[in-house]
Amino acid sequence: MASNRTSIHGQWSSKWVFILAVTGSAVGLGNIWRFPYATADNGGGAFVLVYLVCVALVGLPIMMAEIMLGRRGRQSPINTMKTLAEDERQSRHWYLLGVMGVFAGFIILTFYSIVAGWTVAYVFQAMSGVFIGADAQQTQDLFGDLVSDPKRLLLWHTVFMSMTIFVISRGVRSGLEQAVRYLMPALFFLLVVLVVYSMSTPGFSEAMSFLFKPDFSQIEPSTILVALGHAFFTLSLGMGALMTYGSYLSDRTSIPTTSVAIAVMDTGAALLAGMAIFPIMFTYGLQPEEGGPGLIFKILPIAFGQMPYGRGLGVMFFVLLMLAAWTSAISLLEPVTAWLVEKKGYTRIRAAMSAGFVAWVLGIGSLLSLNLWSGAKLFGLTFFELVEYLSVNVLLPVGGLLMAVFAGWLMSKSSSLDELKSGRIGYMAWKVGAMYIAPAGVIIILLHNAFGLWGS
Repeated sequence: MASNRTSIHGQWSSKWVFILAVTGSAVGLGNIWRFPYATADNGGGAFVLVYLVCVALVGLPIMMAEIMLGRRGRQSPINTMKTLAEDERQSRHWYLLGVMGVFAGFIILTFYSIVAGWTVAYVFQAMSGVFIGADAQQTQDLFGDLVSDPKRLLLWHTVFMSMTIFVISRGVRSGLEQAVRYLMPALFFLLVVLVVYSMSTPGFSEAMSFLFKPDFSQIEPSTILVALGHAFFTLSLGMGALMTYGSYLSDRTSIPTTSVAIAVMDTGAALLAGMAIFPIMFTYGLQPEEGGPGLIFKILPIAFGQMPYGRGLGVMFFVLLMLAAWTSAISLLEPVTAWLVEKKGYTRIRAAMSAGFVAWVLGIGSLLSLNLWSGAKLFGLTFFELVEYLSVNVLLPVGGLLMAVFAGWLMSKSSSLDELKSGRIGYMAWKVGAMYIAPAGVIIILLHNAFGLWGS
């Protein structure tokens, strides 16, 4: 039986807008730089194939569970879990799952804004033409100068956080919805333009073989674990964002079909990023010797400085990276903003500014750990690295696991079937995934992170 609840925050105007919003949450910096690097480091096409299987078997069931919980509760993750625990006659302590998700997303935002600030800075770097003729040492120095300057990092951290607060403060229809209506099509447009350019490069054929011709001899246990972890994290699972966005979803919208569409678009963005980046790297003889920021901020500017129309393409690429980061950051700030409106009675603007300000302040710790506090470490990790590790490698998988357990094991069949609105076969497929397959996958990730099983 339907819950008949309504969200005080508003509702998405259409299924398509919801798909864009959740895809925006999922498509972040990880899709643009982490997926290409993970692919390069784990066997190319073989990794891509394993990753796709992991998205289908682990990512989709948890995504559907999280969206379903959000729509059932129609509140922020904290209040949603409190309400649903009462509905299903479960322990009231399940509200802590909502607390964990909101906290994880909020903590991620504090350091995510720092990295996203780099993308804003590099838009202007590319526009200035500083990449033209630059060699490897010059691009490394350029990045090193940025990271070592706390004042510049604080400036870009402030700019990016202000951009995020602005969108959130305007609400669901005027803020979130209007942002994703324009940002997501722009993001995919820029990706396609870069892919079209890459098709004209000599390295395109080699890149396509690398990406889409799997060499199964390259698949090792560590390859499967990396693919499993990336599939989990790239879909924004376990941080409360999908639960929050699900609370704004119409009862008439099919959760299974929208979840599949979101997974396809998110995976498509990752593949397009690989199709745009690898041909450029192969053409100019560049190797992804280090992951994450090294690939994007140190290596690619070399190529942009050598290729025809490099200045324009460089600007386009870093604008793309900035948009991807922006749409993800919006989803990280929304859950805590929604909770402040519900719990404290704040106006939308006050809630967004309060939460954003606290995230900005906490982010300064991560910012300083890159330069002035770089020597201060706990368990061998800087403040930035410690916060990132605990949130991404502990809180998110635990949150995703518990969401699957609650939805698959504790919710009544009538409640979950009513929300999913799928046929008997589809419902049973989700049930098996949520109860057994997805939890097993997440437990493997947790064990690997905790004990380093099967190598790194």
